[in-house]
Amino acid sequence: MNRGRTVYACKECSAHTSKWSGQCSGCGAWNALQEILPSLSSIKSGFDPDLNWASLSDLDVEGLVQTLSIVVNSTSEIRRSCGNCELDRVLGGGLVSGSVTLIGGDPGIGKSTLLLQVLATLANSSQTLYVSGEESPQQVGLRAKRLQLSLDRVRILPETCIERIIAIAKREQPQTMVIDSIQTIFTYRLQSSPGSVAQVRESTAQILQFAKKTGTAMFLIGHVTKEGNIAGPRVLEHMVDTVLYFDGDPSGKLRVLRAVKNRYGPVNELGVFSMTELGLKEVNNPSAIFLSRHEKPVSGSVIMVSREGTRPLLVEIQALVDGCHCNNPRRITLGLEQNRLSMLLAVLHRHIGISMYDQDVYVNAVGGVRINETAADLTVLLAALSSLRDMPLPTDLVVFGEVGLAGEIRPIPNGGERLREAAKHGFKQAIVPRANLPHHSEHVGEINIQGFTRLSEVIRNL
Repeated sequence: MNRGRTVYACKECSAHTSKWSGQCSGCGAWNALQEILPSLSSIKSGFDPDLNWASLSDLDVEGLVQTLSIVVNSTSEIRRSCGNCELDRVLGGGLVSGSVTLIGGDPGIGKSTLLLQVLATLANSSQTLYVSGEESPQQVGLRAKRLQLSLDRVRILPETCIERIIAIAKREQPQTMVIDSIQTIFTYRLQSSPGSVAQVRESTAQILQFAKKTGTAMFLIGHVTKEGNIAGPRVLEHMVDTVLYFDGDPSGKLRVLRAVKNRYGPVNELGVFSMTELGLKEVNNPSAIFLSRHEKPVSGSVIMVSREGTRPLLVEIQALVDGCHCNNPRRITLGLEQNRLSMLLAVLHRHIGISMYDQDVYVNAVGGVRINETAADLTVLLAALSSLRDMPLPTDLVVFGEVGLAGEIRPIPNGGERLREAAKHGFKQAIVPRANLPHHSEHVGEINIQGFTRLSEVIRNL
């Protein structure tokens, strides 16, 4: 196949050259040249870039500009279920025809397992295709057999060349297609090795074009770096429609699927799975996993009601405050923001007079869940105080609220829904911001709710 002329472009100044060198001749930046494809759009369309502006009126541009009302009325969003309620929730209600979804996560977290299960379910009602660039068909077949999946209708293609993949996909005409993984795919049009920045970008562009033209729903599996980001160019996440991340400890059973980009739905939805011998199973009530339910009250443990997308979750926040044996006390958090913990401890010292400058403070969100909202502020402070004083709080108590730098307790969104979730799980007491107290017409269940506006009021009450 004719590869065409190779062109290298500088990442810093966009200067072009026909040969690669360590230093850009335009701006002097080192290791900034990347292989790109020369633009053939002007050749294919017959458009001369030096054409006089007056001659543009001769081009056929009729019908290119439309009003949004015409576009919306003439098209409709077609969604279909994946056969997995948790994945449907994260995608925003199901698969959209022509969408391209990128799934990243640590090795062994369950990306291939989840998508193989989805394809096996969808294969019963539609045409599917699994493109394996890393594993042989025998390896994929053994996994499917171990998961006790139906093997009759799942079609597999062991290929890494994107031109051949698209040619076969045009013949097979699948409605859903999985490529495992995008870092192994290459195009003959580039000379660089598979997994390089140019190869990943060009291969994804061809996949995106094929998906939009044919309406095929695409899943791309992506590797991650040691920092946890998807490997390859950052533009890869901008090109696709949806970006999902798989979190969790590979040695544990719990897996969390989170959307960080979604053009067809919300980006704050959360899907919870449990890894079993038969693959990933949906967890319909994740609050039961994130709660320890101690036999007797223990110090440093407080329950909060978090919210991920449209789902309220009860999460146990544990804190351990211990004497520091070095000059610099440590502030370590798992599942929460470390800088916010330091800020909350400063608020506690300034407005309450309780200092922990000579104490190591460890805070953990049980179950491996990540808390990204400020509703955990009050819960973290009460858990740290409980551990410092060795005074357990009641096991039927839930706490949530944002703490400001002035020591005030700020309200948080969806307070009533959080209280109803706590009452549903049997909690009898709640400490919340006063602005989140339910109205007389709002029923939240049999739960004693106390509202406060200042952190000092909460501490005196306890």
